[in-house]
Amino acid sequence: MKRFRLSEVPILIAPLRDQLSHRTAGAFASFEGWVRDHNDGRAVNGLRYEAYAALAEKEGDKVLDEALDKFAIVDARCVHRVGDLAIGDLAVWVGVSAAHRGAAFDACRYIIDEVKSRVPIWKHERYREGDTGWLHPEPDTAKE
Repeated sequence: MKRFRLSEVPILIAPLRDQLSHRTAGAFASFEGWVRDHNDGRAVNGLRYEAYAALAEKEGDKVLDEALDKFAIVDARCVHRVGDLAIGDLAVWVGVSAAHRGAAFDACRYIIDEVKSRVPIWKHERYREGDTGWLHPEPDTAKE
């Protein structure tokens, strides 16, 4: 089963969350990453995500498989947008179900950190000044 996928259309959360419902799950944790209007002190008008789709989906599934092995969770999903996104758009969603909240929270954090650092998805920001810039994927742990 594919637990990670890329999407060219807006992410619908309810059906994803429903996939994680299970009678053994007593907890659910999720993460939503939105497009913000600034980055590193610069005003951002929007962005474009591009991916090497086959490799991104393979590595994304690997991350989710690792989370299932590493944490006491029931199941997990992650969807990452590709294409042009506006300020406020949902760019990435992670959901995890588990028997207990600690494992759900820990696995959710692990998944988003690993996806951001390992999955070949590139962000091309459009700045208010009219120029653009590519950002390299990296974990967001420095901005905790």
